[in-house]
Amino acid sequence: MLIGIPRETRPGETLVAATAKTATQLTQLGYDVVVESGAGDAADQADSAFTDADIRVGSADDVWAADVVVKVNAPTQEELGRLRPGATIISMMAPMRSPELVEQLSQAGVTALAMDAVPRISRAQSMDVLSSMANVAGYRAVVESAHEFGRMFTGQVTAAGKINPARVFVVGAGVAGLAAIGAASAMGAIVRAFDVRPEVAEQVESMGAQFVEVELESEVSSDGYAKEMTEEQQQATAAMYDEEARAADIVITTALIPGRPAPKLITAETVAGMRGGSVIVDMAAANGGNVEGTETDQRVVTDNGVTILGYTDLAGRLAAQTSQLYGTNVVNLLKLLTPEKDGQLTLDMDDVVQRGMTVTKDGEVMWPPPAVQVSAAPKPVAAKAGPAEEEKKGPRLTERGRLSLVGALALLLFLLIALAPAGLQLNLTVFALAIVIGYYVIGHVHHALHTPLMSVTNAISGIIVVGALVQLGFDNTAITILAAFATLLASINVFGGFAVTRRMLGMFSRS
Repeated sequence: MLIGIPRETRPGETLVAATAKTATQLTQLGYDVVVESGAGDAADQADSAFTDADIRVGSADDVWAADVVVKVNAPTQEELGRLRPGATIISMMAPMRSPELVEQLSQAGVTALAMDAVPRISRAQSMDVLSSMANVAGYRAVVESAHEFGRMFTGQVTAAGKINPARVFVVGAGVAGLAAIGAASAMGAIVRAFDVRPEVAEQVESMGAQFVEVELESEVSSDGYAKEMTEEQQQATAAMYDEEARAADIVITTALIPGRPAPKLITAETVAGMRGGSVIVDMAAANGGNVEGTETDQRVVTDNGVTILGYTDLAGRLAAQTSQLYGTNVVNLLKLLTPEKDGQLTLDMDDVVQRGMTVTKDGEVMWPPPAVQVSAAPKPVAAKAGPAEEEKKGPRLTERGRLSLVGALALLLFLLIALAPAGLQLNLTVFALAIVIGYYVIGHVHHALHTPLMSVTNAISGIIVVGALVQLGFDNTAITILAAFATLLASINVFGGFAVTRRMLGMFSRS
């Protein structure tokens, strides 16, 4: 089968659906590939790059006569008219928001696969163009804001005075939001972020930002997307948005609700209260924007000197890399659709991934697809046990009971120290203090650091090995056995800790 890669006709579009590298990967699946002349010029993919990779460069007629046409943006009605009946077209289509496009695809009698409708399940992550493009867009949003801000992000103390770090507030911690957080943190800014999904707080903190907490009842996301907030939640977060935005130098908003206009989160009153020179990047501008005053694809400067960027082509401003990512997503999809690697596209409607992104099949409307149980769905919460079940589990220790137990153990330890020989008293005292200090130190370490902490501190077990080896010289058989056992256990701990460290470091080394 022949795959055609046309030039994008959307004004200002810089992306191309395949690069020389990804087109070569398509030929390895058994397909013939033809690229329209000039299709990749804006993405640093000149015609010569394709011809050097033995990919045919042809005219628009050659491309649109192909069995499979792959593009970035949704086809126009004119482009649909150039497809032959029975052909397959693959692109981003936003079918949920474009019922007229679905009807046009049906009338054209083609099979249409929407790249932006890939189900968000683990198996389909390699085909998720929304995540790929959002990742690039989040990074670019920080670059654009830094350019407009005109000052350094990182703080410095110099002989000429102190420079405070920039303060960045990110709304929404999806793929784009996390990318923006990572980029801003890497540039030295103080980053704070908020998301209505409570389960992303840990991800925000792992990227170097502080998660802003609001007292509200939040529902755990069942599909990886944020839900529309209730009236109570909106009231609870409105004051927080106002406070954080006024304190920030840069605000980046990414909040979207599938199939709905973007929620308005930053009011005109809040924008009017921000400092002059502040910058807002509204990444939801294509869906109406999260900020009052956002104009799609425009740069707006308010009366008080706040710059609002409503650019919708952030990913396209890094065209070469974004095209490569998009093309890789397409290759991964066609690997799924070509199980025999024989150049024959086979659509399996029993596969949830293929079914989920199929808009039309040979002219038959297949949208919307059946619901898919996604990997982001929370585990069911067990019902609260009743009084009878609580009794079966036995009585629970109260706070007073726990204190009494600790006191009894402490008294027992003191008696043991008092009755022990003088040489052992000091060792028992140090042992007791080590338990207390160790509990409070390790108990307050974030669980994400437990593995590296274990890997480093296990070297302390080397002291135990030395002590145990010294005891092996005694004539007492019991002491010799205990010392040998201690040497074995401590050695396992030491070598195991360093093995874990080596494996962790290997995860960050380039092959």
